[in-house]
Amino acid sequence: MASKFRKPNTRNRRPDKDVYQRITDKIVEQLEAGVRPWHQPWGANGTPTRPLRHNGVPYRGINTVLLWMEAAENGYSSPFWMTYRQAQELGGQVRMGETSTLVVYAGAIEKTEEAENGEEIEQRIPFLKGYPVFNCDQIDDLPSQFSPAPIEPRSPMERFAHADAFFAHTGARIRFGGNKAFYSPAEDFIGMPVFEAFESPDAYVSVLAHETAHWTRHSTRLDRDFGRKTWGDEGYAIEELVAEISSAMVCADLGIEDEPREDHAAYVASWLKVLKNEKRAVFQAAAHAERAVAYLHSLQPDAATTEETPLAAAA
Repeated sequence: MASKFRKPNTRNRRPDKDVYQRITDKIVEQLEAGVRPWHQPWGANGTPTRPLRHNGVPYRGINTVLLWMEAAENGYSSPFWMTYRQAQELGGQVRMGETSTLVVYAGAIEKTEEAENGEEIEQRIPFLKGYPVFNCDQIDDLPSQFSPAPIEPRSPMERFAHADAFFAHTGARIRFGGNKAFYSPAEDFIGMPVFEAFESPDAYVSVLAHETAHWTRHSTRLDRDFGRKTWGDEGYAIEELVAEISSAMVCADLGIEDEPREDHAAYVASWLKVLKNEKRAVFQAAAHAERAVAYLHSLQPDAATTEETPLAAAA
């Protein structure tokens, strides 16, 4: 009789020779099926959140998208993820037959080479490594904090005061009125329909987060430019992808459901074209989204004074 403590399957989720292509293909598959890969599933406590490491530290960058996608596909409710060894150290046991999920880590090595003229040249070679993790729904006997108790639902049209404060602290100029949400780079303001025009407070925050992400691209802020010239071109598609992922991250950080925009379907074809042509595009978009969200958090009164290295955005 096989022991129930037999190590689960991690082999088929380890990174292959082209992890960029493997992950991009999965995201393309989700988009073609009409699914937003960056949609965050509801956690066990009824509140959307970032995927969390065993110590409560949120994952960042492309790993946020990867783990949300995996949780939605498998119906996981816990926001926590950990390695097999971490689960054991906490007294837990991954159930036999459970399959791990790949997360990635971006790094770089420094290499010195000698040129033909004898001069030494320093080279920085980036790399992407992967390792397997399990959702806590796949693990037995973990401490109770990994399965939070449900919370009471709120009133349908109750405003999120903490979200209103978050956007107010950014200092972005917002003009309310009309029936269209947009960011005007020429005049540097956000246009938004009034709160009552939205179907839910979640939808209002999601749209405002999307437009505020565009606001961060201004030359006086993050100076983000993908060379967009016309609606639907590659630069336009990548910027929209950045704003979409940023919106999902902001909503998760605020504990609010990220609802799809009405014009989401209009962008899918352009996103698919970009992703199929460039396997690193979604990694680039996720990294820029992480920077945009970090910038918005830096404008808050309680912003942390320490900064993480750019490479951490992929981890």
